[in-house]
Amino acid sequence: MLYWLIEFSDKISVLNVFRYITFRTGGATMTALIFVFLAGSSIIDMLRLKQGRGQPIRTDGPQSHLAKKIGTPTMGGLMILSGVVLATILWANPANPYVWIVLGVTLSFGVIGFYDDYLKVTKQKSDTGFTGRVRLSAEAMIAILACVAISQLGRPPFATSLTIPLFKEVVLNLGWFFAVFGAFIIVGAGNAVNLTDGLDGLAIVPVMIAAASFGMIAYLAGNAVFADYLQIHYVAGTGELAVLCGAVIGAGIGFLWFNAPPASIFMGDTGSLALGGLIGTIAVATKHEITLAIIGGLFVLEAVSVIVQVVSFKLTGKRVFMMAPIHHHFEQKGWTEPQIVIRFWIISIVLALIGLSTLKLR
Repeated sequence: MLYWLIEFSDKISVLNVFRYITFRTGGATMTALIFVFLAGSSIIDMLRLKQGRGQPIRTDGPQSHLAKKIGTPTMGGLMILSGVVLATILWANPANPYVWIVLGVTLSFGVIGFYDDYLKVTKQKSDTGFTGRVRLSAEAMIAILACVAISQLGRPPFATSLTIPLFKEVVLNLGWFFAVFGAFIIVGAGNAVNLTDGLDGLAIVPVMIAAASFGMIAYLAGNAVFADYLQIHYVAGTGELAVLCGAVIGAGIGFLWFNAPPASIFMGDTGSLALGGLIGTIAVATKHEITLAIIGGLFVLEAVSVIVQVVSFKLTGKRVFMMAPIHHHFEQKGWTEPQIVIRFWIISIVLALIGLSTLKLR
């Protein structure tokens, strides 16, 4: 919305600042932060009133959760998504199609997560929600549509190609399979973040770290000069996604104020699924899908731990981990919640630095 102020820059020169993605990214960050911070208490009170007993806690999880977390309201993702949408509409260029594709996936995944949370809260069972098959099918359809739309924006055959970090000339044209591959990345990212969201503050900080990293990647990949200097592939228009990433960071900081241990509210599937889908879609749009596996390595680890646990138990009847996802394994080993959360944050920072270093190592 504010982007259109550049139309008056010939009369009021100071309005030229709205041309710059960096300025609008900062504006989106502050707008989302202030909105979530100011509206957070009211939203929490409303959700607590509507939900009554709050989010049901899984009975097969750590016993400490039943004592400490019961009664805490969920669907805190509504706070985050409200801040992200408001800041994006206010500061992003509304003529940029990438913004609407990413925002569309984010909100669609948010609706799926919201319905899942709603079923759990109303039925007061942690394992009651969408059936896995229906939920994944809905996510896959949304993601495929997004990938098809993304492929129409770029220049062929690069639009349907996969780039490889560290190799500037290696580009694999996936053709029609690009939509399937991209959808796998988006759906995988959404559910990996969802699995990570199990302790107070555990998911939101790594999400912000990933958003900051991909905000930088989007800005560089969308700038012909910087892309040429770094010898990364230029994807026209993706620079505007940095504004959306800034909004995620701001909303995330505001949410962390309420989600820090002990949490006043949980993110829920509403937020985790949506934010994971957002990051996955940006990775596909900027042609940095493999880099996402590095930067989001913590999310990958959480998802893999669940897959390994399920496969091992079905094939051998034995569990590899004391409990999955892996953050519960460390709880069972005696690590305190703050220890796990802060150590996982540190891992996320290290992985983000490794992922970003691939931009220059060509």
